[in-house]
Amino acid sequence: MEPIVNEFLVESYENLDRLDKDLIELEQEPGNTEILSSIFRTIHTIKGTCGFIGLHKLERVAHVGENLLGKLRDGELSLNPPRTSALLAMVDAIRYMLGCIEKDRNEGEVDYSQLVDNLGKLLTDEGCAELEGSPPESVPEPAEEKKEEKKFVAAEDKKDRRTAPNKEEAEHVAKHGDKRATDDRRKEGRGVADSSIRVDVDILDRLMNLVGELVLARNQILQYAPAKSDSSFIATSQHLNLVTTELQEGVMKTRMQPIGNIWSKFPRVVRDLSMAVGKKIRLEMEGKDTELDKTLIEAIKDPLTHIVRNSCDHGIETPEKRLANGKDEEGVLLLRAFHEGGQVNIEIIDDGGGIDPEKIKSIALSKSVITQEQADRMGDRELVNLIFAAGFSTAEKVTNVSGRGVGMDVVRTNIEKIGGSVDIQSAPGKGTTLRVKIPLTLAIIPALIITTAEERYAIPQVNLLELVRLDGDQVKKSIELIQGAPVYRLRGNLLPLISLNDELKVAKKEESDAVNIVVLHADDRQFGMVVEGISDTEEIVVKPLSKQLKGIPAFSGATIMGDGKLALILDVMGLAQKAQVISEHQEKSISKGSESQGVANDRETLLIFGLEADDRMAIPLSEVARLEEFKRSDVEQSGDQDVVQYRGEIMPLVYLKNALNGGSSKEESEKELMQAVVFTRNGRSVGLVVERIIDIVEETISVKRGANRPGVLGTIVVQDRVTDLLDIENVVQSADPSFLIDTTSVALVEEA
Repeated sequence: MEPIVNEFLVESYENLDRLDKDLIELEQEPGNTEILSSIFRTIHTIKGTCGFIGLHKLERVAHVGENLLGKLRDGELSLNPPRTSALLAMVDAIRYMLGCIEKDRNEGEVDYSQLVDNLGKLLTDEGCAELEGSPPESVPEPAEEKKEEKKFVAAEDKKDRRTAPNKEEAEHVAKHGDKRATDDRRKEGRGVADSSIRVDVDILDRLMNLVGELVLARNQILQYAPAKSDSSFIATSQHLNLVTTELQEGVMKTRMQPIGNIWSKFPRVVRDLSMAVGKKIRLEMEGKDTELDKTLIEAIKDPLTHIVRNSCDHGIETPEKRLANGKDEEGVLLLRAFHEGGQVNIEIIDDGGGIDPEKIKSIALSKSVITQEQADRMGDRELVNLIFAAGFSTAEKVTNVSGRGVGMDVVRTNIEKIGGSVDIQSAPGKGTTLRVKIPLTLAIIPALIITTAEERYAIPQVNLLELVRLDGDQVKKSIELIQGAPVYRLRGNLLPLISLNDELKVAKKEESDAVNIVVLHADDRQFGMVVEGISDTEEIVVKPLSKQLKGIPAFSGATIMGDGKLALILDVMGLAQKAQVISEHQEKSISKGSESQGVANDRETLLIFGLEADDRMAIPLSEVARLEEFKRSDVEQSGDQDVVQYRGEIMPLVYLKNALNGGSSKEESEKELMQAVVFTRNGRSVGLVVERIIDIVEETISVKRGANRPGVLGTIVVQDRVTDLLDIENVVQSADPSFLIDTTSVALVEEA
């Protein structure tokens, strides 16, 4: 309720400032119906909101004022000085009560019965004549003004007791001003109305476009900076990089809105639907404060509404059927939102009857959505996902709620248009979980730059799992043909492969001994894409495609690179569908014990690595900026610290095995190549040197044993192996206590 009250205060203060001016103008132009209608609408809005949030005293004053304004608007009464004075007194009373609400969260102790009576008498000409000539109703001063007056009087009482400043203090204040006094004044009087302003969306869009251009300019400077020997220029370019990143994040935050803005209508939708279909449904919501870009909020509103309606109509059973199946008669529909891996995850979970794959298969065959041959090859998960096919519906009859078969395919299409994906999992008799993943923003995204046929392309980082390079004999050993289609054996699993050259129909360069594979995921499944070269990762500004290219499924947009040339952004989902290589990845287990949460489990992607022969450690992949390989000959010294030159900065190295065992910061291994996990914070990077990278897995984190040594958060079980969970911040801070300090904030404080 607190955000609603604050929004009401901000809006009401703006309206009251305009009301004062409008009432004075109306007194000079009594026949101006436009001004009168505007005043009436404003008071009507205030009155309606008061009733909603339980401000009954304020509602009573606004209500009687609205009655008077209604008669003035309809021409039943004419405006005269007594009525104008009473309306102005009403505005003052409303302003005073708003001040009390802001300060003390109540409407104050003042009794407005006399004002209400006077406004009531002014509804007739006889009552108006009775009040004519009497002084206007006085209203107490706003609470904030009284407080300021008391402070002023107290200061007057104390001023003679203050000691005179010494000479040095006087000179300092005269030269620099009294910072404490300025800070105090800044803090005082900063109410709800002063803490926020309304900004036109077009201005925010313009700001976002300008920041995008700044990012492009930053990328150009960073590309040329390493070639310069001027240390001042390099330092300035690094500072520009940091400031641009912070500015970009700040501007993006101004466009962020909580997903609760669109969820607020769902309680009413669920209530009406449950009554229409004769069911008992309880709606639960988690993560209403999860934020995403305003453009995306608008784009997902209709798809989410359709999913919720489907869950109520098709998913949750009638009370009689639920009781017969041993369930509570009231079904539960859970909406959950959270951030993960640079995306917003939205889950719609019900504990209903689930989806029967065999029933889906039967309906799909009867409606010729698939052939018998296709049906025989499909697994349960693929059958369930047929509900996204155009024209498919499980409803036995068409109703005003659903059954026309024009919904779920549109849901998937609209979500994929904004770079998202939708996936469904269901357990017959237990419930269904529908997961929607969408990017945080569509404007500026991190991407991997790859090359093919001497052209550069960008792959959004949210679709990227890992990079694999095969040399010499590894190519023959790891890449196989199954029914003529190439697959790569990745840690025992077969991964479908496509060639970007083949998909884009561009000429291949001469055969090379090495093969670069970009492992991607689309729609919760993974495949490998062979590319000629891998360049780097960088933030790119997404530009829309022209209408001539919009129909090509391989591309989702374009960007301008640091050298001013264009690069097309690959549509991973479009490429996968075009090549028909999306295959079943790992089936996510369905939680049998989940009741109100349906079939959902909180899982996290982990990087698994080793330090000794048999030990295993893990860190959340979200903490990893990059995985790098350095030559030992590239390692240099800075004092007693090993460092490497890395992406325009000097990056310190932390040898994890030694750091965890309390040993030397030096590495005694004679290996020519070192594996490093790059951790970035506050614009600075550190390389955590490990013995080997083992795997990237998605697991439910459940700590089996608490921390038994510094640098370890606890022990978990991953892939049936005991694995220590690394406390990455503790390790980094132990090696360099200053690393986690925000140097930008420190610099700003020193400048201030």
